[in-house]
Amino acid sequence: MAEYRLYGVGESGNAYKVALMLNLCRLEWEPVFVDFFNGEGRTDQFRDTVNELGEIPALEHDGKFISQSGVILHYLAEQTGHFGAGNAEESREILRWILFDNHKFTSYLATLRFMFGLQKTGDTPITEFLRGRVLGAFSSLRNIWPGRTSLSAAGRQSPTSPWSDISILPKRRGSIGQHSRIS
Repeated sequence: MAEYRLYGVGESGNAYKVALMLNLCRLEWEPVFVDFFNGEGRTDQFRDTVNELGEIPALEHDGKFISQSGVILHYLAEQTGHFGAGNAEESREILRWILFDNHKFTSYLATLRFMFGLQKTGDTPITEFLRGRVLGAFSSLRNIWPGRTSLSAAGRQSPTSPWSDISILPKRRGSIGQHSRIS
């Protein structure tokens, strides 16, 4: 068994973030498929053994389960010494971008992607609202990105991007299974 086990599904952008970091850190890991769309995350067994919140991704390491992609990325940065902050100010800046991602991208973009890509809803008033929020979030990034080497580095040269950059990197449909061993 691999040292790290990632519970998730290939359609999950949040599982992709964790899979990407595991790969970038060259860690030995294996995917554990969760039949999320058929309700496995809502079962008592899943909540009792993997994640009491019933969500994916979840990472198993050293007999512990860690949930929430931002927390998992932070944990991996601590464990490996890769993609972490160099001081308290950088740590706060990384946290700022993780919260931005969770609020502006994961909440709106993931829901929009789910509605269009999986539910095939087409345009609705809800998708139009979500699209507007997503475009606003991207507009914020366009305004601050010029001159930066990473989101939270604020222009400083760094040999590695902080883990907050991993959280906001673009996700491509199907890329989890193709590049990160989750299927």
